[in-house]
Amino acid sequence: MNIVTYVKESYRELTNNMTWISWDEAQKSTTVVIIFTVLFALAVFAADKVFQTLLKNLFQLF
Repeated sequence: MNIVTYVKESYRELTNNMTWISWDEAQKSTTVVIIFTVLFALAVFAADKVFQTLLKNLFQLF
């Protein structure tokens, strides 16, 4: 199979045989992912600061 046939068949598959979610549902899902990503990043940042402080205090003891 050459590349042109592959691209044509892939396009036909995507346009005719796929079921796509609605635009509203895509926006809602994207919003949920963004919010989760920000919250997860904040949680990782907080855990990093806690461990950084703990290790700094631990090493100051020695």
